[in-house]
Amino acid sequence: MKKQFLLALATLSVFVSQAQKIDKLIDSSDVARIEKTLSSDDMQGRKTFSPGIDKAAEFIASEFKKAGIQPLQPGGNYFQEFTVIKLKYISAKGNLDGAELDPKDIVAFTTEAAISFDQNSGYKKIKIAATDTFQKEAFKILRSEKENVFVIVDTSQAKNFARLIRFKGESFKMKNNLVFVLSEKDPTNYSIEVHHEISEMKLKNVVGMIPGKSRKEEYVIFSGHYDHLGIGKPNANQDSIYNGANDDAAGTTAVITLAKYFAKVKNNERSLIFAAFTAEEIGGYGSRYFSQQFDPAKVMAMFNIEMIGTESKWGTNSAYITGFEKTDMGKILDKNLEGTQFKFYPDPYTTEQLFYRSDNATLARQGVPAHTISTSKMDSEKFYHTQEDEFETLDIKNMTEIIKAIALSSGTIISGKDTPTRVDTSQLR
Repeated sequence: MKKQFLLALATLSVFVSQAQKIDKLIDSSDVARIEKTLSSDDMQGRKTFSPGIDKAAEFIASEFKKAGIQPLQPGGNYFQEFTVIKLKYISAKGNLDGAELDPKDIVAFTTEAAISFDQNSGYKKIKIAATDTFQKEAFKILRSEKENVFVIVDTSQAKNFARLIRFKGESFKMKNNLVFVLSEKDPTNYSIEVHHEISEMKLKNVVGMIPGKSRKEEYVIFSGHYDHLGIGKPNANQDSIYNGANDDAAGTTAVITLAKYFAKVKNNERSLIFAAFTAEEIGGYGSRYFSQQFDPAKVMAMFNIEMIGTESKWGTNSAYITGFEKTDMGKILDKNLEGTQFKFYPDPYTTEQLFYRSDNATLARQGVPAHTISTSKMDSEKFYHTQEDEFETLDIKNMTEIIKAIALSSGTIISGKDTPTRVDTSQLR
């Protein structure tokens, strides 16, 4: 009993020491400075392909440099650059069993300037019915299909179908065509023709790392996306800038802050990767490209951080983890937070399919225990995707505590003591 008591006392002493150290190293004033810069009007809403997002990338890179972390590629810079194909819609027309389609009811994912096909062209035909979960079926097609596909979407899914439009403008170079049409019937005879103007566009993630000591080839990733929606029509207050303070300058601020913290404590046996992704809002291209650069077997865990600037449904000192039940990573994090006021909960918004919608999804589909940490109340987050998502709406003190909780709870994973179980890919859709 005496031995167990002394061990418990020693463990508590170490924890108290860590907690005291983290309070000094993760400071709410610095969190506020980073967050305020990223969500300022100067960044023009950080829209993909805009000068504003380039300015944000430069700022993030400068923060990584000041933190003293290394570029991902030795001798390189912090920019992970890649190319996407940008499509400008020109025209579309279609005929289903003799009935002409409204052009707005045709959405094509392609990197060809012109595509034309009919029932004899060998396209695989898939139906998304009224009873199907649209997000589940559409994302499965968008991310998994390798052949030409013609997708018939039931007209009862019109609202969800309209959401596809924001994803059709850019793509990696594709070898196949995916064409969605809105129709109440499953046609036998059909013809579809779509025309785009094609151009190549450069994008960049901002990525840094801290090499591990004894387990350099094992990686733990901390990530968030730094793009947002840019500039739109003025609202009632004559504000036209979508500042994206919570979505996701908050997550990017956390990534920068964690990079600074771990660079100072130097307690990682595994290599730590810090990534600010581009183009999440238009299809997750940044995280998808980033994920292709790693052997998933060597990625031990991914902490993707999205929208932590407001209180969760449980109040302060809490956040939820998407896909909590798919690995034991959440249990490890909670175990490491015993004795604190902070608590991680399972995602309460399961119908939103958040596990598959954020930047963790690509690696999760490959078995990596990759989860998103968030506080966003998906049923009542009134500033989500509005011009009101500004710095002044955030709870910086609570946000700072969340960042501290991520740092503390990840401790046994970055040290190599704990390795989360893998996602069972046979159960993924």
